Amino acid sequence: MFDLAREIGQSLSNNKLRTTLTGLSVAWGIFMLIILLSMSNGVTNSFKQHVMAQGSNYINIFPGNTSKAYKGLKEGRYIDLQDGDIATVESQNGNFTKQASSTMRGSAVTISSSKDYISTGYEGVYPDELTKRGIPLTHGRFINQLDLDQKRKVVVLTEQNASILFGSPEEAIGKNVTLKDLSFVVIGVINPRFGQETYIPFTTAKALNGNDPSINVLAVELKNVKTEEDGTQAENEIKGTLSRIHNFAPDDDGAVWIWNRFKQQLQMSMGMNILEYAVWIIGLFTMLSGIIGVSNIMFVSVKERTHEIGIRRAIGAKPRSILVQIITESVAITGIFGYIGVFLGVIIMEAINSLMGETEFLTDARVDISIAIKVTIVLIIAGCLAGLFPALKALKVKPVEALRDE
Repeated sequence: MFDLAREIGQSLSNNKLRTTLTGLSVAWGIFMLIILLSMSNGVTNSFKQHVMAQGSNYINIFPGNTSKAYKGLKEGRYIDLQDGDIATVESQNGNFTKQASSTMRGSAVTISSSKDYISTGYEGVYPDELTKRGIPLTHGRFINQLDLDQKRKVVVLTEQNASILFGSPEEAIGKNVTLKDLSFVVIGVINPRFGQETYIPFTTAKALNGNDPSINVLAVELKNVKTEEDGTQAENEIKGTLSRIHNFAPDDDGAVWIWNRFKQQLQMSMGMNILEYAVWIIGLFTMLSGIIGVSNIMFVSVKERTHEIGIRRAIGAKPRSILVQIITESVAITGIFGYIGVFLGVIIMEAINSLMGETEFLTDARVDISIAIKVTIVLIIAGCLAGLFPALKALKVKPVEALRDE
């Protein structure tokens, strides 16, 4: 093993300029591969954090206007979704429906404490709202089913609003605020990425708005869905239930507007996978010029060492030892300069992360352990392939002819 390492070192030192120039092309290819993979990793992380963190197994349904006549009723009717639809959809679609819910957006109001006041909008929500939106709860608790059943006057504030009203989010829990001239108890604090909405129980919001049964969205959390076909079937069954309730044609696309977040998430995940494959293809083609260069330098090395190979064959060297030496030498060139490219790529991406931080489109664009392992495997395979054909050529050298070579 030590003799092999010494021979490889001597071979590389005898052709320093040629080896360096060829190795730089390998380093550049690996450098670009690291940059591309890190950027792809950053985009994927951002997608998982900002999109997949929100509830992806939901179907949101909005009121619309019929585009077809149905059972003697003319087209153009407004389909007014109502709170009674929530329980009906949930009970009649048990195969795919885990739960159904809604939100009720109120107008801007003044919320005040003994210290200060704010002007903000509020929403009446169900307990699954945090899951739907992917919002972290930082203090206290969120609205629960008992709050809905008893129409409790409880409220969940954002960290910013809680700090304005009480000095800090921690101080807000259990305190009272005034909303629409009514006293509400602060039960929780959240930290949304966007917006400063205040949440109260859906039933309480209905009471504040005169118990109007109309709802502007019906959100259905799905279960037992794994494929796009499952998502489509669930969507059709839920739409069929609503068509029976509100008397519109099941195939009327204008009667209700449907946002199938489950199917969208599957399509976006597929897009992320395609992006990763595309990045690997581009990176590998960028590396190809360097690998070809290594292969060429090994062909030249074999040509220059024909006499040496002949002597080794004549004194009993096995073909396997010559094959191993040439392939190992190729792997060494590829590995050394490849990891120079890896090192430079890591440094550049760390600098980019430090300067940019986390953005909406790029999150933690770094080289993780999985990328390092993949690149190592690529380097080993590339080095073996680069040295394989020159090594096979070396094995074809006949000892007698090699000894005559000058």
